[in-house]
Amino acid sequence: MSEKDRYDADIHQENTDETDSGLTEDMTAREDTGQAEAPQTAEEAGSPEQKMDSSDEKVEEDTGTDQEDGHPEESTQEDSEKDSEDDLEEDPEEDLEEDLEEDDSSDPDDEETESKIPAAKRSRRKRRGRRRSRMIKQKRKSEKKGKKGWIIAGSITGAVLLMYLGAAAFFYSHFLINTTINGKDFSGKTVEDVKEYLIGQVAGYQLTLVEQNNVTDVITGADISLVYKENSDIEDALRGQNQLLWIVSLFSRSSTDITIEVEYDEAALEKKIQTVQAVTAEQKEPVSARPEYDGNVFVVAPEEYGTAVDMETFTAKIKEYITEFRPQLDMMDEGCYILPKYTSESPEVQEACDTMNQYLSASITYPMTEDVVVDKELISSWLSYDEEMKVTFDETAVREWMRGFGSTYDTVGTTRSITSPTGETTEVSGGTYGWSVDEDTETQKLIDSIKNGEVAEREPVYNQTAASHSEQDWGTTYIEVHISEQHMWYIGDGAVALESDVVTGLPKDDRDTPTGVYSILYKEKDSTLKGETDPDTGKPSYETPVDFWMPFTWQGHGFHDATWQPSFGGSRYQTNGSHGCVNMPHDKASQLFDMIEDGTPVIVHD
Repeated sequence: MSEKDRYDADIHQENTDETDSGLTEDMTAREDTGQAEAPQTAEEAGSPEQKMDSSDEKVEEDTGTDQEDGHPEESTQEDSEKDSEDDLEEDPEEDLEEDLEEDDSSDPDDEETESKIPAAKRSRRKRRGRRRSRMIKQKRKSEKKGKKGWIIAGSITGAVLLMYLGAAAFFYSHFLINTTINGKDFSGKTVEDVKEYLIGQVAGYQLTLVEQNNVTDVITGADISLVYKENSDIEDALRGQNQLLWIVSLFSRSSTDITIEVEYDEAALEKKIQTVQAVTAEQKEPVSARPEYDGNVFVVAPEEYGTAVDMETFTAKIKEYITEFRPQLDMMDEGCYILPKYTSESPEVQEACDTMNQYLSASITYPMTEDVVVDKELISSWLSYDEEMKVTFDETAVREWMRGFGSTYDTVGTTRSITSPTGETTEVSGGTYGWSVDEDTETQKLIDSIKNGEVAEREPVYNQTAASHSEQDWGTTYIEVHISEQHMWYIGDGAVALESDVVTGLPKDDRDTPTGVYSILYKEKDSTLKGETDPDTGKPSYETPVDFWMPFTWQGHGFHDATWQPSFGGSRYQTNGSHGCVNMPHDKASQLFDMIEDGTPVIVHD
C-alpha cells in the first residue's frame, strides 16, 4: 500500500473513531446529567455526517454546560479565537506531511486516551481532518491534469515529426522549394518534369533580339540546330539535395542553380549574329559625359549613346539566353552596346568640373597700351581632362601665349616711326632700346597665379623697360640724330633743349654710325677712346683722349667732343667721318653731358 493510500485510510479511520468517541462521550454526559435518551431509530440516527454534526452540537452544549458550571465564557472564546488563528497560520502542506508522520508513528494505545481529550480540541482536530481531505483531493486532480498535458504535447510532437519526415520523403523524388533549372522554377517537380519541359522548349524555341529604336531580329532553334543534350545532371542535382533540410528551402533560393547544357551549331550561331541589324549598322562610338565650358563656368555635358555593339558581351548574352530558353533579349538593358564610360551622374565628371572652375577664378590684368586680361575666357582654353577625368593645366600653352604676348609688346629692334623737329617723319628700326618681357619668368609667375586663383593687376616681368607703351616708346625726352642732315637734337619733355651739327661715322669700311633706337649706357669725363687692336703692332689702331664721353652701344659708339674736327655738319662725314661715333663741338658736348642721364633714349636714323 502506498503512503498516500495509507494516509487516506488513516484519515477515514480517524474520522470514524472521532465520531464514535464523540457519541460515547455524549451519552456518558447525558447519563451523568440524568438526560439519557431512548435509543434512536435508523432514521433518527441519520448518516455519519449527521452524527458528526450532532457530535459537534453536543460538544458545544457540553462547552456551554461547562460554562454554567463555573467556567468563564471569555476563556472559551479566547480559546476558539486562538484555535482559528492557529488554523490560519498553519501551512496546509506542512500539516499534511506532519499528520502523515504522526499517523505512521502513532501508538494504538493512544486511542484509549483519545476520549480523555477535551471536546473543543477534538472539534478542531476534526476540522483539520476535513481540510486535509480536501487538500488530498486537489492534489490528485492536479496530478491527473499534469499527466494529461504531457500526453497531449507528446501526441502533437509525434504528429509534427511524422509530417516533417513525410515531406522529407517526398523530396527524395522531387526538387526542393525555390530550385531553379535554366532560370525556371521547378519547385516540387520530378526529374521527368524537367526533361519534359526542356525537350518542349527546344522544339519551338526562338530568341527575339530587341535593338535600338525598337528594331528586332529573331534567332530560332532551327537556325542553329538547337537540341537538348541529355545527361545525368538533373538526376545528380536531385541526389545532391539535403532532403532532411527541406524546410530551409522555403526561406531561401537553392544555393546553386542547375544549368542544363544544350547543343547547337556554334558556327551557325556566329554567322547568324553577324546578320543582326545592330551589328551590320554603322558602329558609332559613344561619348562620355564630360566637363564643358558654357562661357562662364565648366558644367557637365551629358553622355551620348552610340550604336557600336560590344560583340563580346553581345555574343555571351545570346548564348546565355539560349541556354536558359529565355525568349527576348533587350540589347540596351543587357549592356550589349558599348556604353559611355562616364554618365552625368558620375562623380568623377563633377569633380573635374569643380577643379577646372577653381582655375577659372583667377584673373590677371597687364596694363599695356590697353589692358590685357588673362581671365576665364583664356584660362578655360588651357584646361583639359584625360580618360580618367584627371584635370590637366596646359603649361606649354601658357608659354606659347606668353611668347605671343612678348612679340606684341616687346619693342626692342622693332620698326618705329619718328617725327623730327623739322616735321619730317621717318621710320627707324634696330637698336637695343625698348620693352622686352622676361617670358620664362613671367610664364611661371602667371601659372602660379592661375593655380592660386589670384586676382591682380600688375606689370609683367621685364628684361628691360622703356619710357612708354605708346608707339614711340622712348617717350618725350630723348636724343635724335639725323645722319643725312648731320644734325642732332636733345628733346626734353617734348621740346628742343639742345641742338647741334655733328660729324657721324665714315660711311665705309664699317665705320658708319649704326641706326636704331638705343640708350645712353653711362657718362664719363676725361676718357681715352681706343680703336680695335692692330694685329701687326698689337696696339689699338688709335687712342684719342676726350673730355666728355657718352656711349650708347657696347661696341664703342657714342657722343663725345671732337676738337680735331675743324667743322661740323654738311657732307664732311663722307670724307672725314668718325670711326662710328657722333662728333660734337666741345661746348655742345659739355652741355649735353650735363643735361642727360644714364638711360636716355637715343634715336639714330638716316
